[in-house]
Amino acid sequence: MSSRQVSKSGRGKDWYTVLASQEFDRAELGETPADEPETLMGRTIETTLGEITDDFSENNTKVKFRVNEIGKDAVYTEFVGHELARDYVRSLVRRGTSKIGDVINVRTADDYRVQLQPVAFTAKKADDSQEKSIRQRANEMVNEKGEELTFEELIDAAVSGRLSSAIYNEAKEIYPVRRVEIQKTKVLATPEEVYEEEEVEA
Repeated sequence: MSSRQVSKSGRGKDWYTVLASQEFDRAELGETPADEPETLMGRTIETTLGEITDDFSENNTKVKFRVNEIGKDAVYTEFVGHELARDYVRSLVRRGTSKIGDVINVRTADDYRVQLQPVAFTAKKADDSQEKSIRQRANEMVNEKGEELTFEELIDAAVSGRLSSAIYNEAKEIYPVRRVEIQKTKVLATPEEVYEEEEVEA
């Protein structure tokens, strides 16, 4: 049963537990009040990965969810993207080194369209051909993973750091790389939206 409080207008407000998307095991994100539950639909919730996992070291990762379903005393969300804190990314930049980034749109095995932004930080300054090679290899790996993984698997790999570690292992064979991160992900379209778009184009 949901708790209830009386607002200043005299109307009752129900409190709803906000749950993360299934990719994050429906972890509790907190509670939110509402006079009418329908007003919560579509609301964006931003938190940190550290708050979800209770690991302070992961507070540099911001995660965004959007309410897409309302239950009796809880609201459910879908994942819409993640991003590393700007201060954290800035702290990885060193003088005399290279920052090599890219923006890649992929379609997952279960037909989600997702944008990923990998970024590599070299140990020393790379020349144009080395930067191009690292960017190309990162692009190939992200596209390969996008095609073979489901949406849930891809997001887990991107947010957990497994995808960036895989890119790092390949990139360091091209040129000394200090670190690789997936700086940002963004959901561009769900399968339903993809199908609707394709029907219109047809």
